[in-house]
Amino acid sequence: MWRREAPHVLAALLRRHGDLADCEDAVQLALLAASEQWPRDGLPDSPRAWLRAVASRRLIDGIRADAARRAREERAARLEEPLHGDPGDPIEDAHGASGDGEDLLPLLLLCAHPSLTPASQTALMLRAVGGLRTAELATCFFVPESTMAQRISRAKARLRADGAGLPAPTGADLPLRLHAVRHAVSALYAQDHSLAERGRGTDRLLGDAAVRVARAVLAARPAEPESAGLLALLLLTHARAPARLDADGEIVPLLVQDRSRWDHALVREGISLLERTLPVGPVGPFQLQAAIAAVHAEAGTSDATDWPQILVLYRMLADLEPTPAVLLGLAVATAEVEGPHAGLDLLAMHPPLSHRHEAVTGHLLARLGREEEARAAFLRAAERTRSPSEQRYLRRLASAAAVPEPDDAP
Repeated sequence: MWRREAPHVLAALLRRHGDLADCEDAVQLALLAASEQWPRDGLPDSPRAWLRAVASRRLIDGIRADAARRAREERAARLEEPLHGDPGDPIEDAHGASGDGEDLLPLLLLCAHPSLTPASQTALMLRAVGGLRTAELATCFFVPESTMAQRISRAKARLRADGAGLPAPTGADLPLRLHAVRHAVSALYAQDHSLAERGRGTDRLLGDAAVRVARAVLAARPAEPESAGLLALLLLTHARAPARLDADGEIVPLLVQDRSRWDHALVREGISLLERTLPVGPVGPFQLQAAIAAVHAEAGTSDATDWPQILVLYRMLADLEPTPAVLLGLAVATAEVEGPHAGLDLLAMHPPLSHRHEAVTGHLLARLGREEEARAAFLRAAERTRSPSEQRYLRRLASAAAVPEPDDAP
């Protein structure tokens, strides 16, 4: 509930008061109050309204306590009167209390302020909208927790110094900020996938939130093909969530998943969206990733997968965005079409920056019968991942005589 409601509360406060750091502090204080009162008094009829009322009061109290910010105190005091009353009573703001994610777009655009670095933009969005803790963000970005804490603090300080508020950006910089938002939403979904694996469960809260925000981004700019590509990618990926883990919470690779458990309504929606978007052009990375996911989704069985088409798409994607993850996907698709040797040759051209590089290496070595080298690669991969589920999966592969196919999803 906290991850679902806190971003909406934060967005409501930001519409009344422009400082992200102050508003986030007030929302955190509201969480503390809820953790004390809700177990004792029961859940309010409208948790979001309760949190918004308490956070607003905490914000006003904080402003009053700071003599150096008298101008903000006067502005907040003018808003105090509507906030009196039982925190359980619904409090409507100027934009209502939509639960569909549309009211989160202004908050995302604020976090995508051009004065911030791309890494800080994404981290701030994941914290403000995704509700990720600093430790979770550090894991997502492969940096120490202290480094991530400093990055978040510097980003909020930069927004304060620039006087950045919630009003919509100008038309000139909106495309760049939407680009940053799309990458943040994609990272949000990837983090949901990772957290579900670590927890041996399929808590789809973050994934559902990512899909809602992706819908809001597309609704804000329907003519943006890449926003449609992002939503299609998330729908097609989210459709596989029910089959991603087995009954014991262990990882099930894409090519051996029970496809009857996929959410085929999401598959149909994602493919339909992609079919409407691709002819419009220009084709960008998110559309290509969605197209790869669609080829997997359209195959009734893993043996029916159209690997030559996937290879063409990965080559196009690598030309546009040669990230380590894309190059790994290209190596897998190349191995499926041209043989494991060709895939290994591609992998050898790039350093093993992640455990997934070692894992794919292990799969291809196993297919060539080089079992000892494969086991060593799987063990190296297991040592490098922080996910217990992945560690167990890779260690099983290292000890197995027969090795299954890799997870080739983008």
